[in-house]
Amino acid sequence: MPSPSPPTIDAFGAWLQAGPSTPRARGRVYSPDSGAIRFAFYGRISTSEYQDPVSSRAWQIESAQRLVAGRGRIVAEFFDPGASRSLPWRRRPQAAALLAAAAGPDRHFDAVVVGEFERAFAGGEAQRVIETLQSFGVQVWLPEAQGPVDLDDAEHRALLMMLGHQSQREVRSRFRVRSAMAAQVREQGRHLGGRPPYGYQLVDAGPHPNKVHAGWGRRRHRLEVDPATAPYIRWIFAWRLEGMSTAGIARVLNERRIPSPAAYDRVRNPHREGAVWTLRTVAAILANPRYTGREVWNRQFTDHREAVPGDRRTSLGPVRVWNPREDWVVSPERMHPALVSDEDFTAVQAITARAMPEDGQVHRYALTGLLVCGLCGRRMSAHWLRRATYRCRHGRTSAHLAGSRAKSVYWAEARITEEILAANPDMAHLAGAEGVASYLRSRGAVIVCTAGSLTVQDASAVTIQEELFAAPEPSPEKSDEPEATVAGSKPVEEPKPEEEQNDESAADEETSRPEQRSPHRRPPARRVWAVKKAWTAQNPTRHHVKRE
Repeated sequence: MPSPSPPTIDAFGAWLQAGPSTPRARGRVYSPDSGAIRFAFYGRISTSEYQDPVSSRAWQIESAQRLVAGRGRIVAEFFDPGASRSLPWRRRPQAAALLAAAAGPDRHFDAVVVGEFERAFAGGEAQRVIETLQSFGVQVWLPEAQGPVDLDDAEHRALLMMLGHQSQREVRSRFRVRSAMAAQVREQGRHLGGRPPYGYQLVDAGPHPNKVHAGWGRRRHRLEVDPATAPYIRWIFAWRLEGMSTAGIARVLNERRIPSPAAYDRVRNPHREGAVWTLRTVAAILANPRYTGREVWNRQFTDHREAVPGDRRTSLGPVRVWNPREDWVVSPERMHPALVSDEDFTAVQAITARAMPEDGQVHRYALTGLLVCGLCGRRMSAHWLRRATYRCRHGRTSAHLAGSRAKSVYWAEARITEEILAANPDMAHLAGAEGVASYLRSRGAVIVCTAGSLTVQDASAVTIQEELFAAPEPSPEKSDEPEATVAGSKPVEEPKPEEEQNDESAADEETSRPEQRSPHRRPPARRVWAVKKAWTAQNPTRHHVKRE
């Protein structure tokens, strides 16, 4: 049997494999394995969406390898993609893992090397991290210092101070960028990106105005009417002008199976869990001036809630906060088709709920947030019915009608205070609902309410279900009807009057008081913990983020 012939190699492949007979080297040559120091590399990029993690990591680790060549080798790697420089190391996943590994007894590296100071540190964070690592017996090597950092050296301390101030120059760049964006909206009416409002879609608007960016193939975009959802926006404004409440509008949209913004565009709304219309969704649409055809920017800003202003280490987590209207940047001309006229939009803004009850007295609820329903695990909502009361309708709101559900849990604040003080001798000295509320908050406790019982429990031992609603299931009598279709700018059918919409709620409240109903069993077990865990992962600070 003839032996197989060796694979053929073309001339270029042979040239690559052979290499030069005598490698050329300039300057001092180090062998990669000629050192005894074991290094852990640390790198970082700010945003993985707008930066290339592969190329960024490559040049950072190459810079670190040049620094340690001939002195040691990199044996571990810690790289944080999408972590802001302003975050302290303990709040960056890989940086925190590096600190934990450095503090461990089985540490497999002797020093830490970074590819660039500004990628790893900001402000005075460097000195704190270096002091921490040195307390574990781990050196920190910087390319800017051309080796290990010595905090006892005055020159090294001055270098760290200079680099820390230099790393803050992005603050000045932020002001320049924001001023440029404001001018682009005010003077050019440009769409600056982001999710299109419900009722619009993004379309191509030609090449980028910057010639360099246009040469790279970047394009401009503008808003255009979405034929599938624009009629619903016209319905919402028309219903509001007719006097319908925002909750009533949301209820009609849910009953007609009209897709909500989160359900219609899941790709651009991954942060939204609910698939139904809510009161806040309708209110946000009614307050959005972009439906008049104008571009609007700077309606919101990110508040990091820093206990010490400027110190991100004291941040409680970012939340979106509304700017005052005078800070909004609005284009004077219409830059995309309007879905509502200026007159109708301003008329809708004038339709508001009463800021104060008819009797002129402000209603106060001392036990808000301290009452949990023992049937479904939701927090009970405050309700005024000639006095302060609390109720839980197990997911049923004026904008969302739940199907089968247990009877509402309903308690008056005075009765809660009376029974809690009578049943708990250690609380007998408290004065009224305010005293009970202060006592519960100081001890991290809540009151679990059922139809006929009240129990004080530790809040950490109670599983509280957040208000996450699923899409409404079709009722049996309407299951064969087709979904709502767009027939024009007017509703297909007249919505139910608001007086009739409230009859069922009022009747439910009157018949669900503790003294008029018998205790009932707990409903079947639900996936309360799974729902809460998923919501907490999306909202680590437990604050609802307002978005446009």
